Amino acid sequence: MKKIIGIAAAAVLIIAAVIWYINSNQQNDIAATKEEDLFALGDSLTYGVGDESGAGYAENLGKLLTENKQGKVSVQNFGIPGQQTDGLLEQINRPDIEMQLSDAEYFVIFIGTNDLIKSNGNDLQPLYDERIQKGKEDYVNNLREIFKIIREENPDAPILFLGLYNPYPDSAEIEEVVTDWNDTSKDLVGDYEKIKFISTNDLFKEKSTEYFSDELHPNKKGYDLITQKILEEYDF
Repeated sequence: MKKIIGIAAAAVLIIAAVIWYINSNQQNDIAATKEEDLFALGDSLTYGVGDESGAGYAENLGKLLTENKQGKVSVQNFGIPGQQTDGLLEQINRPDIEMQLSDAEYFVIFIGTNDLIKSNGNDLQPLYDERIQKGKEDYVNNLREIFKIIREENPDAPILFLGLYNPYPDSAEIEEVVTDWNDTSKDLVGDYEKIKFISTNDLFKEKSTEYFSDELHPNKKGYDLITQKILEEYDF
């Protein structure tokens, strides 16, 4: 009798092990085939202008996340060179874009450089305080509407909002303006859940051809710095 009980117990253990093995493999297969969408929104810095590889920070981020996560992270790059926040607001209001917002697992937004430069008269030298202040007010109002639309369509996906950097770090005046706009953005982002401000200004304290392709846009090494900063600041 004891022998029969032992055989039965062994059979139960074997069956349990087989079931565990099958379930484990199924879970691994599901993880391996899972695909997440990362939506990158913004201007030429999101588009990747200046990166000779054509990737920019967004494609770099998708590649690194795919290598380090179980499953593919697919990047939808909606960056448009020259775009301002009013243009981004108009873009995500388009039915073909708006209907896709709910599909994203992550959003990365890098916008505002053109708002700042164009509000001052398409240049940053000299600076006109009243114009810049009016530009900042419009920038904030547009961002509120952008966040509202994204949250209405997708309440759960984290939004990573990249702060501006000073393209002329030798200018203390421009540094002060960039810092002010970033502080305003930080305060605004703090009003929302699941939106994180990520600073980029600390990456480019010295202007160098090592990291820039022109007066404004990073080269591949510069975009790599931005990608690494995102990975350091947010736990995917």
